[in-house]
Parts: sequence; structure tokens; C-alpha cells
Amino acid sequence: MVLTSRFSLRATTLAVAAASAGLSLNASASMGNLGTTYGVMPVDVATAQSLSMFNEQVSATYYNPSYLTSDERGELTGGILHAEQELRSSRSDADGDIVSDSPSQHVLIGMKTNLASLTRFKHPIYLGFIAGVEKYGKEMLAFSSETSETGQYLQYGKEPLFLNIGGATPLWRGISGGFSVRVTLEAAAQLDAVSTLGGETSRERLAVNAEPSLKSILGTTVKWGDTLCPESDCFLDGWESAVTYRTKSSASTAVDSNIIVTQTIPDPGLSLAVATIDSFQPETITFGTQYKGDGWRVGGSIEQQNWSELEDEFSGDTIKDQEDVSASNRIGFDDILVPRIGGEYQLNRNFAVRGGLAYEESPLKTTRNPELNYLDTDKIVAGLGISATYERTRLLAYPVRLDLGYQYQQLQDRDFTIVDFDGNEQQATADGDIHVISGSITLKF
Repeated sequence: MVLTSRFSLRATTLAVAAASAGLSLNASASMGNLGTTYGVMPVDVATAQSLSMFNEQVSATYYNPSYLTSDERGELTGGILHAEQELRSSRSDADGDIVSDSPSQHVLIGMKTNLASLTRFKHPIYLGFIAGVEKYGKEMLAFSSETSETGQYLQYGKEPLFLNIGGATPLWRGISGGFSVRVTLEAAAQLDAVSTLGGETSRERLAVNAEPSLKSILGTTVKWGDTLCPESDCFLDGWESAVTYRTKSSASTAVDSNIIVTQTIPDPGLSLAVATIDSFQPETITFGTQYKGDGWRVGGSIEQQNWSELEDEFSGDTIKDQEDVSASNRIGFDDILVPRIGGEYQLNRNFAVRGGLAYEESPLKTTRNPELNYLDTDKIVAGLGISATYERTRLLAYPVRLDLGYQYQQLQDRDFTIVDFDGNEQQATADGDIHVISGSITLKF
């Protein structure tokens, strides 16, 4: 975790910094995550998440857990995702315009299975989970929260641990329901030390605890033909609709430290408390529908993301510290609607292609945010992908499926006022380009 703020305690700065050094791990993070920023699996990436509510793969545990019932077979999926980003802010007083170009690199694994054999009722009960770890599995718990005088992007960065687990079951005539939880961490650290003014510490004591926080995801899917005319053909055959609800979530860290500085600050010492959040995900309600024809399908969804709740979260954040900012200068957020549309076509028994489009408005309402200087813009998202299914293998009983997905995000120009720590203002124009490629292999059992 990296905790960056400004303190006016000149005499104790070195002591606190030296005693706190053991808590620091350099990482870049933001108010975004793998599932909403890019897409979890290649199908989600390639369709700009427009068909994610009807994805038969294990990413359904995040987008629509009820769709785990769409395939009776078990599944084991492994994948990788690499996102190259160039996030820019053009300013007349800056040597360059690139704010961030560090890639996001995830390795993913997921599994789905039918637990019906555990019961006497033989009613299908599906369990699924999916996990993603940053830096191709090497970075699990990095954390960053900071103020900035040059600008930082709101939604792009790293969220090392992505974890969802849930289940689903058919309810009645083409209607299924599902429930899952998104797991985030609430970390707490207690630091006690004695230090000299030169930063030499002794009698250090450090305790760190991380507790999981479970946030609910609910989903319901209706196959209209099976529900309304189960025993005959009708015009509703092929139509499916789904509704999902995700509660808000975020990672959080709290650090309490007590420092005694010899000859300067006697016992009980200087107490310093820091509490901050990261990787905020808004409360989201999504409605989607699709039509499946003979070897093809089209569909779309619309999401309501309630970002205005982030204002309350920031009010209790000691780093982002909006309580001490005048009401007119506090950061503001809007609730937004995100439309998505996509389609898929089966070329033959072995190959399928897909694509999708989305337009995402920026939830950041204010363009002048002293201390934080967050940047965020509207964006156009486009994706393409392909699947290859190998039906006959020498060892496996079921087909093996390979997926590739590509996504391009174009961040539209938006003007901001950057305010440095001395109160000087400078106009800046934010924009950017993001390229995402994702691949996976899926085994059925």
C-alpha cells in the first residue's frame, strides 16, 4: 500500500516516514476494476460487455450469476488479459502530455460445476468462481491512494485481486436465479515505534490485518419462449432477458500509528491515523436482452451506475480529505447510464466471431478538483473477437474452446483546471487511447 498525503509536522516527518517505510509497496491503482473497465473474459472484452449478461462462461458469476445455468456441463477456464494504456493531459507548462502508460496485466482462472449430485433432489445447483491477479499472478495486494498536483486518472490503474464466487439454479419454466459475492479486502495496520529526529527507529511494533468484505450480486434470467409457451413454438422463442443488481464495493485501508520522538515528543507520542479507499465500484443496476437465431445472436444492455455515492465515501477519506474543502470546491459525481450493443455469428461448427460497441459517459462532474486533480472523460468502446472449438481431442471427453478478444477505448477530449499545492492554476486537456487483448482456454467436464 502507498499512502501519500501532506502534513505540516516538520519536526516529525522523517521519523514517521522512516517508521512507516515497511508498509509501502509501489503500485498504481484507481476507482476502477477489471470487470467494469475492460471485461473479464475474451467474450466480454470483444463485445464491449454488451453480451456479458448472456455469457455461458464463468464470468457470469460477476455479470449475471443466474446465467450459470445455461450449460449443464462443468467448466474450467484459464485466461490472460493485457491492457496497454496511454492516458494524456496536455498542458502548456509540462514537458510531456503522458500521465500514465503502465499496462494492466491479469491472469485469470475460473471454474463452474453442478452440485446436484450432493443432494437427494437432483435439482441442478451450479457453483462458480473466478479470480484474477495483477502482473500475471505476481501482485495480489498492492494498494495506492494519493493526492496529486499534476493530474491523475479516476478509473484506470491496477486492482490486483479480482475475486467472485456464486451460485445459480433454475426456478421455473425458463426462469433462473443466481447470487454471488464480490470479495474485497479491508486492511488495517497498527504501527508503534520510538524514533530519533534523524529517523532511526527502535522498539518497533507492526500489526497488519486484512478482512474480506463481501458485496452482493443478484441476477435473474428469463427465456421467454420456455416461460410463456413451453409446449409449442411461438414468436418469443429465442428471446432472453436478464436483470442484475450489484451493490457498491471498494477496497479500504486504515493505518493507526503512534510515534515517540526522543527529546521532542514524549510518551504517549504522536498519533497519526489514515483511512482511505480505492477501487470503488458503484451500485449498478443492469437490464439486458438478446435474440438467438440459427447460428447467430444480437443483444445489448443498459447499465445505471450510481457514482454519486462516491462523494460520501470521499468525505471520510483522510487522504482525499474532502471534509476540509469548501463546498464549492468539493469533487462531484453524476449517476450515469451506459448503453451497450453487440452480436455474434457462428461461421461454422468450429469458429465464431463477435463484436460490440459501448458509449460511457464520465461520472466525474467537476472539472476543477484541488489536491486530487482527478481526470476522466467520456469514452467510446469497440471490440472484436473470435472463438475456435476443437471437438475431437485425443484425451478429453468434451470439446476444447479457445477465445481471443480485442478492445479499443478512445477517451474523448475534455478540459480540466489543474491546481497545484500552492494554489496555482493551469488549463489541461485530457484524452487517451487504450488497447486491450485477452485470451482464454476452456475445458468442459
